[in-house]
Amino acid sequence: MGDGTIACRMGLIYRCAQHPDYFSCLFRSLSKIPACIPDHHAAPVTPARPDVLVIGGGTAALCAAISARRAGVSVLLLEQAPRWLRGGNTRHSRNFRFCHESPTPLATGLYPEDEFRADLWRATGGTADPALARLLIERSAETTDWLAGAGVQFQPTASGVLPPSRKTAFLLGGGMAMLNALYATAERIGVTIRYESGVQDLRIEQGRLIQAQCRQGAETWALNPRAAIVCCGGSQANRDWLRAQWGEVADGFINRGTPFAAGEVLESLLHQGARPVGDSRNLYLVAVDARSPADDGGIVTRIRCMPAGIVVDARGQRIHDEGGDTASTRYAVWGQRLAGCPGQTAYLILDARGMREAPPSLYPPVLSERIQDLATVLDIPPDSLTATLARYNAAVRPPAAEEDPTGWHTEGLIPPKSRHARPLTEPPFGAYPMRPGVTFTYHGVGVDAATRVRLGDGGIVANLFAAGMIMAPNLIGRGYISGLALTIGIVFGRIAGEEAARHVRG
Repeated sequence: MGDGTIACRMGLIYRCAQHPDYFSCLFRSLSKIPACIPDHHAAPVTPARPDVLVIGGGTAALCAAISARRAGVSVLLLEQAPRWLRGGNTRHSRNFRFCHESPTPLATGLYPEDEFRADLWRATGGTADPALARLLIERSAETTDWLAGAGVQFQPTASGVLPPSRKTAFLLGGGMAMLNALYATAERIGVTIRYESGVQDLRIEQGRLIQAQCRQGAETWALNPRAAIVCCGGSQANRDWLRAQWGEVADGFINRGTPFAAGEVLESLLHQGARPVGDSRNLYLVAVDARSPADDGGIVTRIRCMPAGIVVDARGQRIHDEGGDTASTRYAVWGQRLAGCPGQTAYLILDARGMREAPPSLYPPVLSERIQDLATVLDIPPDSLTATLARYNAAVRPPAAEEDPTGWHTEGLIPPKSRHARPLTEPPFGAYPMRPGVTFTYHGVGVDAATRVRLGDGGIVANLFAAGMIMAPNLIGRGYISGLALTIGIVFGRIAGEEAARHVRG
């Protein structure tokens, strides 16, 4: 590709940056630059009968493929996405949870198994499968060494701008850098990788996987692997599926992650008698900027500064205590609240002081010198928003102890604001429009301790294994704790790869 062509493409990307749907334009632009990303797997030789077929291309799939290949069996990995979008939601990740009984350069202090277990039980209400939880926690201690051996690099706790963490390790370069390292390792050791290729159906007979029906564009073909590992996640990108579960409310949801999580394999497994786990109507929702792309905006679209202002719906009415949730779980709490708002939309209202305190965001706030004018821009009834803000400001009270800056609260206001209730009086005023962002679904298939897929009648599919978010509801049927999804993918991807190879070797 010549310099002129590159400049033309970069100009196209720049013009897209001025477009309100920037990300969609950017992705379309990048899709026109195939030569910028050399693809040595454009036309791979697909084995007629691989020992192990891995379905998916994220953390769990790569850990499974590498583990199986290192065990001496042939491995074919099918990734639904094109090469430049490979990796599922891992592309937007940054850290994973691991227990450590002694100090480590990657996390401050100690994080013993008992504390990890208590955190998991508290977040999930004690619903995690005990045997799988024990495996997850025990083998999480091995994750950093194993990943380092596969070329992954980490962010030391003493450097960078990330907050120090005692319970999680941060990836140097984020999830995309980890994916690149794992793909490079998989390619180097002989894993066959085929992009833009997925599985649309699996055929199970008498407790065994018989055939996988595969597809790449208009081309379809059948594979008869000796074993298979499904690592292709849930259904959060499937708008029809979301609408079937949530009705018209789902039209207001934004998919934060990969647009390729359509749930075809999960649906096929459940249709053939796999044991369902979790709740098909339960979603992990967080508050994201309503201006985000419909898919794939990632972590940068998250809105995080509710305690600095007030949150109102499209009628200009406050919907909840903005100061009641200050832990990291507030993102999910607000996602659920937004789902209950008219049109699944609400607005975070800040004054100049609040905007100074707010962390950086992808999109700028909507600004106006007067609250009435801001309401007009947001299509909120101006009188309603003005009255809401006046009632809030009149109800604000200082803390009992001057040294407690978070103790500002309201009195006689419904809903109250229990902490961080500073008056909003300093212009200009700003607003962030928000909607619920879907991260993952709490719906999957049951597995045993060897990650073999369980059947509803109590049996198993002897040569079919599952890892990652398609089996994560065995552990997180509700709730969440930071970094857990990656840990589940790493730990159970490795186990699935080892067990699939063991099955093949007999």
